[in-house]
Amino acid sequence: MLRNQADRRTLLYIALTTALFVFQWTLGFNWPIYVLYLFLSIAVTVIAHNHNHVPIWKQKRMNALTDYWLTVFYGFPAFAWVPTHNMNHHALNNREGDYTITYRLTEHNHLLMLLAYPTVSSYYQQKPIRDYLKRQWTVDRGYFWFCLSQYALLALWIGVALLVDWKKALLFVIIPQQVGLFSVLVFNFVQHVHADEESKWNHSRNFTGFLNLVLFNNGYHTVHHEKAGTHWSALPAAHAKVASLIAPELQERGFWSFIGRSYFLGMILPKYRTRSMRLARLERNAQPGAGEVTA
Repeated sequence: MLRNQADRRTLLYIALTTALFVFQWTLGFNWPIYVLYLFLSIAVTVIAHNHNHVPIWKQKRMNALTDYWLTVFYGFPAFAWVPTHNMNHHALNNREGDYTITYRLTEHNHLLMLLAYPTVSSYYQQKPIRDYLKRQWTVDRGYFWFCLSQYALLALWIGVALLVDWKKALLFVIIPQQVGLFSVLVFNFVQHVHADEESKWNHSRNFTGFLNLVLFNNGYHTVHHEKAGTHWSALPAAHAKVASLIAPELQERGFWSFIGRSYFLGMILPKYRTRSMRLARLERNAQPGAGEVTA
């Protein structure tokens, strides 16, 4: 039934997330369990991303059921990845017209922008979702209703939880959803900010360390953009083949060390701040006689 046997790990995460939700709702709050649950809520967003590119199941009905599960634990309709991510972000890859561009408000990369980006990006992503739904109403009415049913299920899930126990709903439904949604947009920001969107190999920042083990190789972003249909389990090997072509400054070992260095030490010591490869290209191209450079 699985397309790829590596997704047994995905199913383990799904089962554990569900079990911890039931456990906490039934028995109450526990800090260590809650921290694990918040981490799994972040992992759910990565699963939603992966399932969107390479569906987990061979059967259409099983994939639809997984979409529903992802919708309630992810905190947004699963179909929305198609217009915002597949059709827009992957097509434009942080170029103008990408609703998730990292330089919409400023070319600077600092803590304030890191924290503001998820809200700004979420706001602008609503337009392609609306346009996509309008198109589905015309070309595939059945799929349109499937998309709307995800909104309905999400509203029902949150609404019933609030009615049963608003405090539990806040702790075990709403906060985990928001943590996941915020985190996945932070991932997108750091993977593209100050890279060169016009470059063949330097359009994304990669994280090659431990986080890949627990978040389904989400750090290998360059090869993901080169071939989005590659299953997450094959990304390390794919990255190894092209790593020598990617600028060293876009290959980070640790995600948290990058965050600490760039957004906290960088506030005090300029040497730890990232340098914009995009601005460097624009400056080169602005020089008299300069040609387009897409290293």
